[in-house]
Amino acid sequence: MINRRQFLGVAAGQGVLGALAGPAFAQAPKALTPAYGLQLFTLFDVLDADVTGTLRQVAQIGYRDLQSSYSKQGGIYGMTPRAFAALVNELGMTWSSHHVPGGPRKVDPKAAPRLDASGKPVVYRKSLNLRDNLHEIIDYIADGGPRYLVCAGVPTDTLAEVHASIEMLNRAGEACRKAGLMLSLHNHEAEFKPLGDTTPYELLLKGTSPEHLTMELDIGWAVKAGVDPVALFKRYPGRFGLWHVKDMDAKRMLPTPLGQGMIDFRPIFAHAAIAGMRHYYVEHDFPADPMASITSSMHYLKRILGNA
Repeated sequence: MINRRQFLGVAAGQGVLGALAGPAFAQAPKALTPAYGLQLFTLFDVLDADVTGTLRQVAQIGYRDLQSSYSKQGGIYGMTPRAFAALVNELGMTWSSHHVPGGPRKVDPKAAPRLDASGKPVVYRKSLNLRDNLHEIIDYIADGGPRYLVCAGVPTDTLAEVHASIEMLNRAGEACRKAGLMLSLHNHEAEFKPLGDTTPYELLLKGTSPEHLTMELDIGWAVKAGVDPVALFKRYPGRFGLWHVKDMDAKRMLPTPLGQGMIDFRPIFAHAAIAGMRHYYVEHDFPADPMASITSSMHYLKRILGNA
């Protein structure tokens, strides 16, 4: 299974600025105020073929808040940030965040090539990253767009890598704040593996400032790693401004539509205020039928949040 940390490459100039941060989250699920969100990486195999048509379907299903990600085209799904934001707004949605890589994309020469929906190998474009192109990315971002710039992942295999990642995140977070953005950090399972008497994730939380970095907790990968999200919220209250709402198949431990896996999201959403959550995004990595998956996930959210 390829996860985003292995997969993601982002074109120059993705992600952007704006004042679209959502309102504070009430603790009871029925009092939710953030809009239903979707991480567009879920639609990777279909989105670029028809950006406008696909986003129109997303809006019709009921999603109102978008997080953009890697595109097969240049820019933001073949558009400038302003043009993409205008399209999203025209369709009755908002664009609140965007993913960029923390460093150069690593390629495993032994891994099988990733194929697109037509069976052809995906060709990755050379892309900018926060480590090497911080100010270039921010300059492009400042043209207009989402409030949050999300680092899709950082190296955490060794203590040296973790410390270098913390230094980079602090530098990037301060630069983002000066530009009117908020930096966020996305996780996979690796950040929760033991490293000495702690974990990379604990070190990242302790080594960064809440003023410069909010965490985007990918709930699916965290649960797969054995983490209790609610316990994490209570240990570090207010640090988790963004969520990836991802379910995991209990047998294969791979992403699945919400409600079809092992995770009960009701108690997690009930602790959204403690977490400090402002936006959440449904995500399903490489679903066989993306539209069916996000439709099923929407039905699940409406049931558990009392908005059916």
